[in-house]
Amino acid sequence: MFGWLLVFHVFASIALIGPAVVVPFIRRTARTAGQLRFAFDVTNKLAILPKIGGTVLIITGVWLMIITKMGLSQMWLNISILLSLLMVAMIEGLIGPRMKKIMEIVSISQSKGDELPAELGRLMKKIIPIETASQLLMIAVVVLMVLKPF
Repeated sequence: MFGWLLVFHVFASIALIGPAVVVPFIRRTARTAGQLRFAFDVTNKLAILPKIGGTVLIITGVWLMIITKMGLSQMWLNISILLSLLMVAMIEGLIGPRMKKIMEIVSISQSKGDELPAELGRLMKKIIPIETASQLLMIAVVVLMVLKPF
């Protein structure tokens, strides 16, 4: 039972982390409004994976903690959970609203040709450090989960 739970836990983490790492890079490569709309379409289609992955990750993580009788006694686990919550707060509280604004601008500019508005470029540049910070948090969580350093 433990082995299967761990397999589901790892696959759930891939479903959660994969799109969150890859999608910003896809968006950043867009040079025209059409490419950016396509990137948003891909993003919207991939959005289900982190939701399912996150749910399965929490369920299997709690189940693994119960089976191993670990609870919250391990510092690496507590820090991983804290960093994960911080990452979710960044994505939902900082990145999400900015992406909605960007998507609005893209949909408004759709009728104005394929040129990206200057305002859009400024907004995209402002979001990059936040996305990078959330990606670094994801990497830190993975390192903590794999190495269990303390």
